[in-house]
Amino acid sequence: MSWMEQIGGMLQRYAGANPAQPPAEIHNDFEQAAQAAPRSDLADGLATAFRSHDTPPFPQMLSYLFSQSNPQQRAGILNQLLQSVGPGILGSSLGSLLRGGQTQVTPEQAQQVTPEAVQHIATEAEQSNPSVVDSISHFYSEHPTLIKTLGGAALAVVLARMAERNGA
Repeated sequence: MSWMEQIGGMLQRYAGANPAQPPAEIHNDFEQAAQAAPRSDLADGLATAFRSHDTPPFPQMLSYLFSQSNPQQRAGILNQLLQSVGPGILGSSLGSLLRGGQTQVTPEQAQQVTPEAVQHIATEAEQSNPSVVDSISHFYSEHPTLIKTLGGAALAVVLARMAERNGA
């Protein structure tokens, strides 16, 4: 049985749904979708949520996810940002952490970065390279428990995009 056969009926409820009024079972539905769907579909849905007018702006959402992340995840997201836009763009924000040609942020260094700094970095990164949203989405698609913390509106957008992408 394919993953769409497993959850296609549930996804149909989200096709054209209003993110401002997500169903009460949104968290359970998202968990079921995250377990069954390929990570690429989850990443695409998350990228849609990051870009949606029905959710807070990408930098704000990323800052929140960063605040909920463990040290390894924080380092991972900062390194994704560095890979997407390069150290030149982020130098002013991460310059005190990256020394001597260092190109990777360690979990220990990531603990020194505030969510507010990440919001500023995300703003710069998105302006410099809008595809950064996609790379961040792929990173967080590997951490669906964190995605759940974004709330019902974002989850409804993710599930609606998954439904749309797969013809549910």
